Amino acid sequence: MEKLCNQYNLDFDQMKQWYDGYSFSDISSVYSPNSVISAVHFRKIKGYWPTSGTYESLKNYISMNFDGLKDAIVTMLGGEGVRVRTERFQNDMTSFRSKDDVLTLLIHLGYLAYDEHSKTVSIPNLEVADIFRDAVDDDTWGEIGKALSRSEELLNATIQKDSHAVENALEEIHNSDISVLQYNDENSLSCAVTLAYYTARNYYEIIRELPTGKGFADLAFLPYRNTDKPALLVELKYSKSADSAIQQIKNNRYDGPLKKYFDTLLLVGINYEKNARGENTKKHTCIIENA
Repeated sequence: MEKLCNQYNLDFDQMKQWYDGYSFSDISSVYSPNSVISAVHFRKIKGYWPTSGTYESLKNYISMNFDGLKDAIVTMLGGEGVRVRTERFQNDMTSFRSKDDVLTLLIHLGYLAYDEHSKTVSIPNLEVADIFRDAVDDDTWGEIGKALSRSEELLNATIQKDSHAVENALEEIHNSDISVLQYNDENSLSCAVTLAYYTARNYYEIIRELPTGKGFADLAFLPYRNTDKPALLVELKYSKSADSAIQQIKNNRYDGPLKKYFDTLLLVGINYEKNARGENTKKHTCIIENA
């Protein structure tokens, strides 16, 4: 892959984000071959997944009324893996008894990647993630589909340092009827933030827990070489303050892979507040600063 990217002047990191993500017990990195060849042929990295029947079939599978299925899809759209039991699958496309049956079928069809060590599934890459995004972009998915469709607008607002737009977008997602987003810690807040910035994946490599000097950044958005976007360093706080999030970033410095982005780096501090009685208020605060 590196040789192909060098030969045809394509960004290797971007190719990896778009077409990698599958693995087997003795092979840790497997790309979608048709998509790679198409990207090389057309000198353009984008979705080349066969479109015939894709949208409707995936939409039908992920909309099945099994407990936990909707939460699992949203969790994976937020960049997390989901535990799955594959052994009960009947090896057909009609006999479904649980969310695990649906997820197992999606592994067989290539829509999901399976990690046999952790027994989890995830959306393998950006190409497949775009198909999932299209499949949830209708009324049956409520505010989630709307939030995903507005994520480009949110990214632009962040780059323009419009903190109120960030706060409103996060509250929109948190007000949805998806239980997995009714968070109680910074990890579930991270899932909501990743969803809010969904289309940022087209321009950035998004890394969780990136080493930065003395500590780790909750989320780092590192731009691909062919984009003119600034790097973003996001720190999340739960029932503390956006100010403390910004201060933590500054205390931990900007070492490691962030050094080369220092001139354009934006610091984003996001906090979710509880009231005095410890109840969730669905109130988010955000501060955005230049490094």
